[in-house]
Amino acid sequence: MTIGCPARAVAVSACALGVAGLLALAPAAAARTGTDPGPPGGGPRAGTPQPALLYRSGTHVRPHQGAPAVPRLSALSWLVADARTGEVLAAHDAHRRLPPASTLKTLFALTVLPALPGGVRHTVGAQELQGLGAGSSLVGVAEGATYRVEDLWRGVFLNSGNDAVQVLAVLNGGRQATAGQMQAKARALGARDTRVLSPDGYDTPGQVSSAYDLAVFGRAGLRNAEFARYCATAEARFPGPGGWYPIRNTNRLLTGANGVQPYPGLIGVKNGYTSEAGHTLVAAARRDGRTLVVTVMNPRQGGGTAVYEEARALLDWGFAAAGRVDPVGSLDALRSTPRPGPDAGPATVAAGPVRAGPGWTEAGAIAGAAGLGAGATALVLRPAGRRAEDG
Repeated sequence: MTIGCPARAVAVSACALGVAGLLALAPAAAARTGTDPGPPGGGPRAGTPQPALLYRSGTHVRPHQGAPAVPRLSALSWLVADARTGEVLAAHDAHRRLPPASTLKTLFALTVLPALPGGVRHTVGAQELQGLGAGSSLVGVAEGATYRVEDLWRGVFLNSGNDAVQVLAVLNGGRQATAGQMQAKARALGARDTRVLSPDGYDTPGQVSSAYDLAVFGRAGLRNAEFARYCATAEARFPGPGGWYPIRNTNRLLTGANGVQPYPGLIGVKNGYTSEAGHTLVAAARRDGRTLVVTVMNPRQGGGTAVYEEARALLDWGFAAAGRVDPVGSLDALRSTPRPGPDAGPATVAAGPVRAGPGWTEAGAIAGAAGLGAGATALVLRPAGRRAEDG
């Protein structure tokens, strides 16, 4: 396993690139690999560690005296951070590049939600559902049926529907264009481990993300009112040929199902599963005025419920460790312009109204996207014969 900074160029200004690169590569002399007991006497360590620390393998935590012990987990990679400040409280192999499964839909939503107003209606064309990967999770989008964009988003967030993702990508200009926009969005957020080849997270050779990047996406999503509302929705209805039918969020930590107890204060975000990625989860919860975001990637023990129980253990630890650990990094460390995360109160986890984008009317944006998407979709086919069961 190699832990290090990717060599791909980042689409930011030359000045910002130079500063971010120096930060990512700078040695962190005061940081230690493994569990760091902190200075004698348990007092806080001065200064914030350089981003390079989280590129080192192993578990990183900087506890004060009396801080709770970090839970022992089986996941290949995990991270827990404060959503408001972006401070990473603890992490294990945070920048390890792994298949993300449907947690990549967080980046898809961050990228596409602002461009597609929820009230727009769209009739699914004959070519729009072609190329869905074998075993894809589906919400039941049907050719020839008309859907509101907001219905499709519920299919994405609750049922992890790759069919809904595909239609939304068509409206956004096509799968290839959307993947490119997602890649640019990831870089703008400082998520440099992510390589986007399939907007829905379906297993595709070379498509990767990391616990760090997925936490960045989850935190950014909570700042968008629509994203926050969709990812916190436990149950909804979806239109079908015989009328509306119920759909239920596959994030068991939110809803409680199949032996998993719902987590008190959970506010989303997204779970996923594919045969190559294993189980993955980005989860956020609010308690006592604090919001935490955690990522768990591919637990190696405990079966299908392990990803939820390991996320539960990280959330419990993070809330218990409040004020008793120093940060080991920041979710803002690699972005060009750091922004604050969501505030703790539900009324402040919000953003402005959805817009079609600078210089576009809503009608113009949708019409243009649909025109581009109709020509692009037929050219982008998914690899067949690969199993991807999300949720």
